[in-house]
Amino acid sequence: MKSIQELEQACQRGLEKINIRLNSVDEKHIDKSDEDKKHKEKNHVMVCGGTGCTSSGCQKIIGKLDEELKKHQLTEEIKVIKTGCFGLCEAGPIIITHPDGTFYSRVNPEDIEKIVENHLIEGNIVKDLLYKGAIKQDEIKPFHEVDFYKKQKRVALRNCGAIDPENIYEYIALDGYKALAKVLTEMTPEGVIDEMKRSGLRGRGGGGFPAGLKWDFTAKAKGDQKYVACNADEGDPGAFMDRSVLEGDPHAVIEAMAIAAYAVGSDMGYVYIRAEYPIAVSRLQIAIDQAREIGLLGKDILGTGFNFDLEIRLGAGAFVCGEETALINSIEGKRGMPRPRPPFPAHKGIWNKPTLLNNVETYANVPQIILKGADWFANMGTEKSKGTKVFALGGKINNTGLVEIAMGTTLKEVIYDIGGGIPNGKKFKAVQTGGPSGGCIPANYLETPIDYDNLISLGSMMGSGGMIVMDEDNCMVDIARFFLDFTVEESCGKCTPCREGTKRMLEILERIADGEGELSDLDKLQSMAKTIKSASLCGLGQTAPNPVLSTLHYFRHEYEAHVKDKKCPAGVCQALLQYMVIPELCKKCGICAKKCPTSCIDGVKGKEVYVIRQEDCVKCGACMAACPFKAIKKG
Repeated sequence: MKSIQELEQACQRGLEKINIRLNSVDEKHIDKSDEDKKHKEKNHVMVCGGTGCTSSGCQKIIGKLDEELKKHQLTEEIKVIKTGCFGLCEAGPIIITHPDGTFYSRVNPEDIEKIVENHLIEGNIVKDLLYKGAIKQDEIKPFHEVDFYKKQKRVALRNCGAIDPENIYEYIALDGYKALAKVLTEMTPEGVIDEMKRSGLRGRGGGGFPAGLKWDFTAKAKGDQKYVACNADEGDPGAFMDRSVLEGDPHAVIEAMAIAAYAVGSDMGYVYIRAEYPIAVSRLQIAIDQAREIGLLGKDILGTGFNFDLEIRLGAGAFVCGEETALINSIEGKRGMPRPRPPFPAHKGIWNKPTLLNNVETYANVPQIILKGADWFANMGTEKSKGTKVFALGGKINNTGLVEIAMGTTLKEVIYDIGGGIPNGKKFKAVQTGGPSGGCIPANYLETPIDYDNLISLGSMMGSGGMIVMDEDNCMVDIARFFLDFTVEESCGKCTPCREGTKRMLEILERIADGEGELSDLDKLQSMAKTIKSASLCGLGQTAPNPVLSTLHYFRHEYEAHVKDKKCPAGVCQALLQYMVIPELCKKCGICAKKCPTSCIDGVKGKEVYVIRQEDCVKCGACMAACPFKAIKKG
């Protein structure tokens, strides 16, 4: 592809092939004067091919679809496309048919024959296979009108689930690489950077540093060689935002990195991605190869004289390599350990050359900012947090999945309107944002608008976008212990405050959870946390105490119950548990005694209420699980 004209022609050809899908949600792309072209293909069947649905068997579903369509001689008329993640992971495997937007969830291979024969051939929607939220008062709603999607604002995720991520022409059809063409032919590097500054885009990898400023620093740095890098080393427990973007829309990141390279004066880039993301790695490599093959990577891109190429670097799964200087060390083949800053990567990064480093989600916003303008992006969000943010919503929530909302949306809207609330009628307790680096926010702050500053003021942070919901059955001491255990395991060990301090904090938490803590331990935790935050070398250590500090602040009564009363209010900490028989409910059947692995339950079948000998109980819960009369409780 040697010219802008060729790119425009490829866009039109691609648009002709996918416009039947666009008709489901956005008719502005359809050339309504050309009805033959519009109805050239009767249906497109989109099958989620993200990691979640792949693990649930989407490949078998695609195989069965191909088999059924071949049987009915419909392979030319009906197209099956494997996409990236649709977002609603809880409902997978997912099929969405176009142009009607019908949303089938939890599809099994044995369901395919019914979908093909009834829906695709006869035009009758198979209601018993629909996503439960797609039916409201007997009205069937297309996928984009169900509660999970209708409050979202998709920018970074705009193409995920809408295109075949392994087909560059589908990306081009949706204005792909037009932003790159625009900057190469209509804008100066300074103009690109100015547009990024005016957009207000902040880094989505956790720190929230203004992206335009980082680009400006790199552009002004002196060096005979500069690099552009992408941080795809997503290591937070429960986070899968960057993975999903790369699986569903890899060309958006490639295009953005090329734009960034033009702006800062680079001709070489690296995407650092963890090897545990095989689907994302494969699709990204396919995308790079395709872009290179048609001249959108490499020498003389679009005939403008601009050169830029990309390579993938695989990480081995070290959480600390999400920190920018540790990532740079790893790209260079060194052990992934952070470097002191300054100098910052913008001045001395990869091989001591000026390096621009942003994460996947940050880059995914760039093409749309260039095409639609900085003002368009800046008009979304809040005063200091512009645009949208992608969150991986998990934990005790009905709609587990990937969501993208405008900054300023409240926590309550995300958890209840989009997430569908807490399962099994349980009471909401807290939400953890920012992963191991963040904090736990209690129920009385649910009306808080989500932005960088608000979350920090609550003792948490945006982080890369993990959002873990907890209910009344979660113990906050145990939650703090879990996240601190993770950071202790992932500490690189380079600096003493992080290496030793987090271990000492974890030991105190374990004592408290075992019923061996003292009130003075709570003061020790706070004192040590302050030292670790101020003295650690990198962001991992500086933010490691956050889960402990936030739970101590908002849930101190739970810590005190563990220390003073030797009880876990949520019934989670095993050392403090007691399983007890409720005399008035006991049927004297002896089932509990039969299931007890340590024979610590006494009683005579049919004659005596059974009693658990606490000194011998190993607190396994087998008795409670076995009792059909719910006559055993834990407390």
